[in-house]
Amino acid sequence: MITAKRIVLASRPTGAPKPENFRVEDAELPEADEGEVTVRILYLSLDPYMRGRMSEAKSYAAPVPVDGVMEGETIGEVLKSRHNDFAPGDIVRGRTGWVTHAVIRGDRLRHVETHGAPLTTAIGVLGMPGFTAWSGLKFIGKPKPGETVAVAAASGPVGSMVGQLAKLWGARAVGIAGGADKCAFVKDELGFHAAIDHRSENLPSELKTVCADGIDVYFENVGGHVWDAVLPLLNTYGRVPVCGLVAHYNGTSTSESDRLPETMSAILRQSLLVRGFIQTEFAPDHFDEFLSDIGPRVASGEIKYREDIVDGFENAPEAFISMLTGGNFGKLIVQLS
Repeated sequence: MITAKRIVLASRPTGAPKPENFRVEDAELPEADEGEVTVRILYLSLDPYMRGRMSEAKSYAAPVPVDGVMEGETIGEVLKSRHNDFAPGDIVRGRTGWVTHAVIRGDRLRHVETHGAPLTTAIGVLGMPGFTAWSGLKFIGKPKPGETVAVAAASGPVGSMVGQLAKLWGARAVGIAGGADKCAFVKDELGFHAAIDHRSENLPSELKTVCADGIDVYFENVGGHVWDAVLPLLNTYGRVPVCGLVAHYNGTSTSESDRLPETMSAILRQSLLVRGFIQTEFAPDHFDEFLSDIGPRVASGEIKYREDIVDGFENAPEAFISMLTGGNFGKLIVQLS
């Protein structure tokens, strides 16, 4: 019998999560039944959407119950298998939650394929975040050569991919990030055409300067005051894929300022397409296409990425709390011992 550790939701947060909203527990792992696999977790992905799962508010997925294991995707090694597609030693990806070991149905696992890139990319640039960028830009944003694509949280795993894909597809990439170091990474290492610090008091005017011809595609990860700066610059027939609103995740009420009338007026006047999406709607038909397209580009270094790896399972709550206020630099991953 394996004794696993797991991190559960001890209580629902009000505003920003705190350490006391989490609890580390020991749990005896059952033996795998027919069709199940026993997995030892190697890496845990931490992502902003998890904040929404801590709330009871209506969403696209059920909330984590109080005393339930925190939601999350992991990479692990198969220890035992009673499923024909998996054998001990296989490296797999699945939604096991915040645990050190799991027994999970084989049909909920996928073999890790990174085309020679490091394993961690399977939950980053070659996983859900990278696919979110690729699918949202390809099927909703649809940038044309010469158009301007802007993206917030541009140094993160989704935003960094959005800008690099925009460049590959012939568009102009403008990144919005938090702080001089992140802006330098976006401009100098990722090769965006411009990078603007969202902390600047002059964000609207600085963004207008680098987007002199307006914005044709805005990939929305943040909301808040960044959206306020972007909205007046959107061109007629602009497209806005919406995959995240991290500026609002810790909010306890509606926005301090009501931008709904202004937003709706712009949608009408500018014939804007504003389309929310969850990457799972595209994954069944297109994830393999994404891997075939992007995997070799990542392995060769054509597409760059950055990871922020935290060591130690029990440090996951602190790292997650910091991430929600921009404390990470790159894709946040917890490495288990």
